[in-house]
Amino acid sequence: MTHQEPGQLVIENRGTVLVVKVDGGPHSLFGVQIADQLDALVDRVDSDPGVHAVVFTGAREGRFVSHADVRWLQAEGAAVPELSRRGASAALRLARGVDRAHVPGPVLERTPLKGVAQLDRLHDTFLRMNASGVIFVAALNGSALGLGAEFAWACDLRIMSDGDFFIGQPEVLLGIMPGGGGSQRLTRLIGTHKSLVAILEGKPFTPAQALANGAVDEVVAPEDVVTRAVELGEYFGRRTKKAVEAIKRSVYFGGSMSLSEGLHVERTEFLGTDQSEEGQELMLQYLADIESTGQLPLYSPDTYADALASGRVPGAVRPSRR
Repeated sequence: MTHQEPGQLVIENRGTVLVVKVDGGPHSLFGVQIADQLDALVDRVDSDPGVHAVVFTGAREGRFVSHADVRWLQAEGAAVPELSRRGASAALRLARGVDRAHVPGPVLERTPLKGVAQLDRLHDTFLRMNASGVIFVAALNGSALGLGAEFAWACDLRIMSDGDFFIGQPEVLLGIMPGGGGSQRLTRLIGTHKSLVAILEGKPFTPAQALANGAVDEVVAPEDVVTRAVELGEYFGRRTKKAVEAIKRSVYFGGSMSLSEGLHVERTEFLGTDQSEEGQELMLQYLADIESTGQLPLYSPDTYADALASGRVPGAVRPSRR
């Protein structure tokens, strides 16, 4: 009988921010149940105009997400015939096609492609987080290894608890390598050489090392980690979702392309925001204020401070459409 680690996402609504406790059972593991619920959550918040940020934290003291459920990884790996790199690439492409064709779960589970499809779907979930107008914040209330770290790397911001905690990729010590995006996302966060050495050694970062290397954004006292993450979610979530989505797509996807290709992504995303209702309204407001005051609003320190706090330039007069 196949063991399946229990898992659930416990969601608390705090206005425009959802606080989501990741409960991976007694050992705080990330298994297929967590992956499926995360996929559904991303769909939900993407389509809900009232949600602007999601804060993830661990359900147990001292653990964000321990790592993947190793039984899940081992069993699914054993179910697939040994493949060359070319064969593995072909199997992954086939699994993606099967998943896109919406083959029923019970049918897929009877094939060796089940685990491959689950991996592809998890990557797709993380990529949809990167393309979303919602801000995702990892509130690391404790340690995170392997897929727990990769989950944090997939978020937009990372706040980590100070203390005897760690975050990193230990997969090499089990004879495997990161499979949830760690070799790509950590590299983009801290640079190629630092990422290579960290993943080759399998030694995690302390909170101070993670902060110094750029793997997390802030380190705070454990009792403050969720509060600070919610504050940042609210702060960045005040920007319009359309603009946030466009910026994230341009940075995450365009930033790893050639310059000409990245600029094409930027132009594409810019056009969408330039034509948006909110973008047009705010630009007309800005122009009306220039005409009214004779000054550029963003060169007023007080106006700029208000704009940063509210997520949009405040208007002095009502604009009129022309």
